[in-house]
Amino acid sequence: MQSCYSKELLEFIENSPTCFHVVGMLEKMLREAGFEKLQENSRWLLEAGRKYYVTRNGSSIIAFCVPEVIDGFHIIASHSDSPTFKVKEIPEIGVEKKYTKLNVEGYGGMLMSTWFDRPLSVAGRILARENKRIVSKLVNVDRDLLIIPSLAIHMNRGVNDGYKFNIQKDLLPLYGDGESAGTFMKVIAEAAGVDVRDIMGHDLFLYPRVRGSLWGKDNCYISSARLDDLQCVFSSAKGMIMAENCSQAAMLAVLDNEEVGSTTKQGAASDFLKETIFRICCERGMDAVERSRAMASSFMISADNAQAAHPNYMEKSDALNRPFMNEGIVIKYNANQKYTSDAVSSAIFKMICEKAGVPYQVYMNRSDIPGGSTLGNIAGTQISMNTVDIGLAQLAMHSAYETAGAKDTEYLIKASRQFFESIIQSAENGYEIR
Repeated sequence: MQSCYSKELLEFIENSPTCFHVVGMLEKMLREAGFEKLQENSRWLLEAGRKYYVTRNGSSIIAFCVPEVIDGFHIIASHSDSPTFKVKEIPEIGVEKKYTKLNVEGYGGMLMSTWFDRPLSVAGRILARENKRIVSKLVNVDRDLLIIPSLAIHMNRGVNDGYKFNIQKDLLPLYGDGESAGTFMKVIAEAAGVDVRDIMGHDLFLYPRVRGSLWGKDNCYISSARLDDLQCVFSSAKGMIMAENCSQAAMLAVLDNEEVGSTTKQGAASDFLKETIFRICCERGMDAVERSRAMASSFMISADNAQAAHPNYMEKSDALNRPFMNEGIVIKYNANQKYTSDAVSSAIFKMICEKAGVPYQVYMNRSDIPGGSTLGNIAGTQISMNTVDIGLAQLAMHSAYETAGAKDTEYLIKASRQFFESIIQSAENGYEIR
């Protein structure tokens, strides 16, 4: 059952401990596939038949192919961030001159208990002074550096009966003994290859050091940190790179900060996607009417993993509309518009899956349990088009170590490629997909 892409996915995730590293890995993949980098603050000279990408904040990226005539955009959007802990600006806390802890705050809605008693480290970016310039540098302390130790059951006998964790008290990672005080930023500087005195700012996050693995009968399952949403990021990027003869403007958007609401300059609620599309149209000589016509013929897939039915908690899922790992791409629905899928967009996506020869299934949360949301409906407030919310089924969503189906990665790669290579046109009383 193991997909040939599983090991490649695990390698991608291992080299992507933070959203900044995700974008760095995508840049590498895109450059190797012939994509050229653009700068937001420079003029774009776009030529038909060529491929480009642009980044914002080092944590979001949009890649696109320019056809001879832009009749519409085919977009797959996913997110680069995952729930974790962010290191505070003044990072160290001493404890009676015996211990040194890191001061962290939660980022996104994580399963806190999964972060205890496992090796952790720190990665992200620093802003360093170089003469009169400030440069951004990726940093990864590539060794076991931290642990968040549990309290012994002898000191909290009722912990197995339920416990409400306090991030500021229970989840501060242990970094060293009393003599380690004042050294954390020196460790970061050494990993980044700079003098600690030249660090002017930082965005640093914890990440689990446990490597991803394939397991189960015939290696049918894949487990790793950050499967949500790097499984979709990797699969859609591979599909775009593999796509040929794209007559529509193919576009890959990987946006940051979905886990905290997307309301940042690089999130789905920002103008990054909209402005990129508008600039492409402008640079290709399209006027406002031509651009509006192209947008009316555009389609977006919002790709963010979905909650699989849990073998120990089947009652938590809808009785019928529940997905399983390795059984295909999940189309997500919600009456209150947490997801963008409707009859039109889901029907079109089902046709894409059928053309690609991959299975699909559906997800709706129980009517008495509120579900999550994703970036599709947020992006829709900036730029409107038919959009479907999809994902790959997984267990332990927002855990420090998640589980998904090994086969599903290949399903999404095939569907993504088919989507980019297809033409979707409005027809009388319906749509034509070819």
